[in-house]
Amino acid sequence: MKVVAFNRTQQGTGASRRLRNAGQTPGIIYGGAEAPQLIALDGNALFHALKKEAFHGSILDLEIEGQTQQVLLRDFQMHAYKQLVLHADFQRVDTSKPIHTKVTLHFVNAEISPAVKLSGAVISHVANELEVACLPGKLPEFIEVDLSKLEAGQSVHVNDLTLPEGVTALTHGQNLTLVTTSIPRGAASTEAAQ
Repeated sequence: MKVVAFNRTQQGTGASRRLRNAGQTPGIIYGGAEAPQLIALDGNALFHALKKEAFHGSILDLEIEGQTQQVLLRDFQMHAYKQLVLHADFQRVDTSKPIHTKVTLHFVNAEISPAVKLSGAVISHVANELEVACLPGKLPEFIEVDLSKLEAGQSVHVNDLTLPEGVTALTHGQNLTLVTTSIPRGAASTEAAQ
């Protein structure tokens, strides 16, 4: 995805307030060998871009005065009740060095799993994202978790996932639980009565 930004020279609360009143959002780019760079982005375009999942989980091409650099969205702050992005942080990406970031999990085929179809179990998502390490070119937009073979009482762990080539899950030696199944109390007593 492409993002257009502008150089910003003034910093501080007053300067940021003036930018927001003009419809822009202050931001910063940091990381890599270069010094941190203050930027301003179109506030409305940034607000709508943040609604897209791909904006959060992919390498972005950030263009400033005709020069493009690859960045990763690291953080952003929203206003408490207005549709307004207060600030955005981007990190420069070196294509030759691995990055650590969180990737969204997409859960598929829950409705056809034996746990739901045969046992009436409830599927609970324990985690919605997974921290991974990979080269920037290998960063997946999302990781799919297939629940089609999930039985009642079973769970899905990180080791059960098929990760894309070149992507490593950062679990610090733990086989983290991603999904669990449980049969509701009323369903269990109804089955016992039959």
